[in-house]
Amino acid sequence: MTINAGPFAGTTRLSSRRREVELDALAATPAVDLLVVGGGVTGVGVALDAAARGLRVVLVEARDLAFGTSRWSSKLVHGGLRYLASGRIGVARESAVERGVLMTRTAPHLVRPLPQLVPLLPGLLRPGQASLVRAGFLAGDALRVSARTPGAVLPRMRRVDAARARQLVPGVRSVGLAGALVAHDGQLVDDARLVVALARTAAQYGATVLTRVRAEEVTGSSVRLVDSLTGQSLVVTAGAVVNATGVWAGEVDPSIRLRPSRGTHLLVDAAALGHPVAALTVPVPGSTSRFVFALPQQLGRVAIGLTDEDAPGPVPDEPQPTEAELDFLLDTVNAALATELTRADVRGAYAGLRPLIDTGGGSTADISRRHAVLESPSGVITVVGGKLTTYRRMAEDAVDTAVRLRGLPARDCWTARLPLVGAPGHRDSRPVPEGGVPASLLARHGGAAREVLAAGGAEPIAEGIDVTRAEIAYAVTHEGALDAGDVLDRRTRIGLVAADAARARAAVEEIVERSLAG
Repeated sequence: MTINAGPFAGTTRLSSRRREVELDALAATPAVDLLVVGGGVTGVGVALDAAARGLRVVLVEARDLAFGTSRWSSKLVHGGLRYLASGRIGVARESAVERGVLMTRTAPHLVRPLPQLVPLLPGLLRPGQASLVRAGFLAGDALRVSARTPGAVLPRMRRVDAARARQLVPGVRSVGLAGALVAHDGQLVDDARLVVALARTAAQYGATVLTRVRAEEVTGSSVRLVDSLTGQSLVVTAGAVVNATGVWAGEVDPSIRLRPSRGTHLLVDAAALGHPVAALTVPVPGSTSRFVFALPQQLGRVAIGLTDEDAPGPVPDEPQPTEAELDFLLDTVNAALATELTRADVRGAYAGLRPLIDTGGGSTADISRRHAVLESPSGVITVVGGKLTTYRRMAEDAVDTAVRLRGLPARDCWTARLPLVGAPGHRDSRPVPEGGVPASLLARHGGAAREVLAAGGAEPIAEGIDVTRAEIAYAVTHEGALDAGDVLDRRTRIGLVAADAARARAAVEEIVERSLAG
């Protein structure tokens, strides 16, 4: 008997019923090849990689999928340009390769090319900085070519005139505008949606994905699991245990030393910048490699970020931006805007903690973003560091390490060719005729959009919020959401703006309750 046999075998559907069935099966047969602790992008990536290699896999997450850092990113799929500028050539190329994998094979339905516009404005760039930016963008083109990402997917760098710059970012300051430099990078419609798609695809390949399950007494060969909903516990033995808990890694494996850094974003209405279709890219004063971005987002928002600040002390469930960070972001982006933004324009803000490996002194901005796979004295295998773009490579390295150290009976990794649920090429994806579903739903679900729409109505959940009632129901019946918070904060991103969440909450709670009962 394997723990993933039964009525859900081979399906991508995550639900409360599946959770109950698979917990019972795990209690009956508490032995697996690989147990993953942590349901962020790295953890679900490890689960998919291992399950696709034929291993018996269980993933446990104490809270919900994408509860931690994975939902607090800039939603950028970086090509590694920043790391190239600081001489980290290996990290830069790895990022470019993994960006190409996401955009062409793994999740092209969730990632789009995003123009990044650096306005040529008097006083914004220091003498010679425009030439440095142009050289950097050209180097980024070279990275793209070396990663074999087609120009049709990511157009090459170019200079545009002032009129075109204002078309891309209507809110840019026009006085003295001499055009702009434009390069392209990848942008996720939503980072949490990527995590959910990975988890569902892992489940399709046989992984057991359990949220609201705490891992205690973790060793390299066993873990005590506690169901937070019932209080019941069981001990599971495993051929290998992978710690993929990000900034909480040191709590699972005390031998790990991290130096978290906080990245903060604020949210404004897209209308405040004229509904931009490009990311306004503004140099940070005094730096040659740091920028603040005003990034178009779903739900009619623009995210402005981000910071890089030391965040010592206990790790909070939800990090909070500081007043100084919000002021820094507004001051920096206002240098390039025709109409300055004020605190009154801020609709919401969020902060995430990067799980950086502690290398001693210096600024967190200077710490390498290269990931590491480490074996603790207890035998736990921890994967830490890195960034969202390179989750797949991090997962591959972690599973390779587990296979090598523990002799697990695994096939070679093939996730670079494996489409996620909703992606073109996934067995369950269905073409959607133009106008067949709301465009926003299609952007979030790709080839699964028709299935989503069948779960409920196409009416918006609340006035001015382009999330449909069907998406709320589908989050419960197919995506493992167990309460309204899961839906508001992670399956959709309505919760990023408190006023939006307040308007939608009653309707969301009603649909969630009905879907769980049905």
